[in-house]
Amino acid sequence: MRILVAPQEFKGSLTAQDAADAIARGMSAALPDAEVIALPLADGGPSTVDILVQATGGNFRESPAHDPLGRPLKARWGVLGDKRTAVIEMAAASGLVLLNADERDPTRTTTVGTGELLLAALDARFRRIIVGMGGSATNDGGAGLASSLGVRLFDADGRDLPPGGAALAGLHEIDVSGLDPRVSETAVVAATDVQNRLCGANGASLVYGPQKGASDSIARRLDAALARYAEVIDRNLGISIVDVPGAGAAGGLGAGLIAFCGASIEPGFDVIAEAVGLHAAIERADVVITGEGRLDRQSAFGKTTSGVSRLAHATGTPVVAVAGEIDEQAQGVFDVAFALSPDLAPSAEAKARAAELLSALAETKVAEWILARKA
Repeated sequence: MRILVAPQEFKGSLTAQDAADAIARGMSAALPDAEVIALPLADGGPSTVDILVQATGGNFRESPAHDPLGRPLKARWGVLGDKRTAVIEMAAASGLVLLNADERDPTRTTTVGTGELLLAALDARFRRIIVGMGGSATNDGGAGLASSLGVRLFDADGRDLPPGGAALAGLHEIDVSGLDPRVSETAVVAATDVQNRLCGANGASLVYGPQKGASDSIARRLDAALARYAEVIDRNLGISIVDVPGAGAAGGLGAGLIAFCGASIEPGFDVIAEAVGLHAAIERADVVITGEGRLDRQSAFGKTTSGVSRLAHATGTPVVAVAGEIDEQAQGVFDVAFALSPDLAPSAEAKARAAELLSALAETKVAEWILARKA
């Protein structure tokens, strides 16, 4: 029997690799004669670089950049095994994880560092670049990234705009004459697990601004600033970004990548599934096990676990889901779903013991279900 283990990260507890390893240990203990293949996944968020590099036999690079508040750092990015494709995570330079809770301020945070990583990939002569867009600390519409690539943004007095999302309210003119010409020769893929538009009730600011430190009133200000940004981009560049699905991803970075890099917005799961050969791996498997920290209504719409289930069911392969918590609305997506420990989740103890609990769950309930189905 061949068992494919293909989870994403368990947020706050386990990386996708750690989760895959824990499940694989439990399965191997319960079914020692089975061939267990671990294939950790991501959707464009944290671990995207690690997963793509490791799954394709690529290599890692490190480049200087600046964090969301302009402080210098070293950020890791990667090269896929095809030696033609670079992959960067915006979270590595512009991510929420780089800030303390009291530093979160989307009026000031910037994607300058993400632009610097893109430049590093261009300098290394890569002309296909995947940008993972999860984990953003920013709400600047990719304006910081644009400035790193040579674009200038001016206010009504002809002064350069300061960094941050709030400053876009005063945007008057955009000058792309200094945009790095290599950008036009490069295929940029923006990988995201969300389809939010740039502005409005379901836009970048009102939906995601609060988790980045914005109050309701500040989120509304940021939404208006991004609307102004979209208006000037349309007027100066002839590119309409305001209603493009995914343009609101990563605080509007999707919009900036479209406007200044000609990027395509693609589902992160699809980008990664293709790169790691997930479809072929599922076709060779007898059972697929996926999982994440919480299975809920969102898991049924475009998330990694539902993507795995969709591919598995298309080939007639049964799929088991494991999670820290399971909402009943997610149950029908999989053949069966098991929670780590209903009595503990979502406690600090469950998070601390996540690998142990996940292995035990695989060794008992998951293995029992597989054996019962086989019988």
